[in-house]
Amino acid sequence: MDPITQILNMVFTVEAFLLIFVIVLLKSSVKFVPQNRAWLIERFGKYQSTKEAGLNFIVPFIDRIAADRSLKEQAQDVPSQSAITKDNISLIVDGVLYFRVLDPYKATYGVDDYVFAVTQLSQTTMRSELGKMELDKTFEERDLLNTNIVAAINQAAEPWGIQVLRYEIKDIVPPQSVMEAMEAQMKAERVKRAQILESEGDRQANINVAEGKKQAQVLAAEAEKAEQILRAEGEAKAIIAVAEAQADALREVGAAADTEQGQKAIQLDLATKAIAAKEAIAKESSVVLLPDNATDASSLVAQGMSIINTLNKNQKFQ
Repeated sequence: MDPITQILNMVFTVEAFLLIFVIVLLKSSVKFVPQNRAWLIERFGKYQSTKEAGLNFIVPFIDRIAADRSLKEQAQDVPSQSAITKDNISLIVDGVLYFRVLDPYKATYGVDDYVFAVTQLSQTTMRSELGKMELDKTFEERDLLNTNIVAAINQAAEPWGIQVLRYEIKDIVPPQSVMEAMEAQMKAERVKRAQILESEGDRQANINVAEGKKQAQVLAAEAEKAEQILRAEGEAKAIIAVAEAQADALREVGAAADTEQGQKAIQLDLATKAIAAKEAIAKESSVVLLPDNATDASSLVAQGMSIINTLNKNQKFQ
């Protein structure tokens, strides 16, 4: 092989080596950080910078990725543990902790393992908060208990760059004896409520019956009142009708009596009634006193007519 060829081969080899070196150098210096993640860069073993999502550059062979921290919300199961309430009841409690990293630098250099640290902190805080409450309150005020635990953890975890978002108690298990007592209490409470509801139902039924009777009496009284009013109105109308009929009859008799034929009819009627009256008197008594002209019908008629004429004159004067 001639020297020129050797030189060319050497040149090609050097160029290939340089190309490979450049590629490796670029690959080592260019870093693509995923979304919601943070890479902490150390230079010569000392913190240099924090690289966020996107395209980033580092110095190859000098800078290195010391930690990769997720900025997403994380859920961490809190193992079951024993806790004692204010009224000295032992409980088994477990929960779920939701948190996220706010400051990757503090989460990396402020604590060795922030997940383990925040889990242990949640357990101790839970025991502390349960010790401030009685057994009944732990079931009734679970939301308040969760809020107090979150506030206490956030205060303690601030130097670690961790923010606790929520803490949820999954289960609270009291001792078997307490559960039996609670079950008996709940049963007694249900019986009490049932008796109260039954008594309230009986009371309402009695009230409804009394109200029904009262309404029936009121309706009966109103019906009787209406019946009496209708009866009185009917009787009044009947009396008025009879009076009007009698008045009409008297007017008809008066009109007829004002004529010559009417006068004769009256005379005949009076004579007939006088004879009938004397016959009745004769039947009732064995002694009858008669005037001298008592047997004369014309005299009787004359007496009756004189009485009628007198009455007519009085009415005219009035």
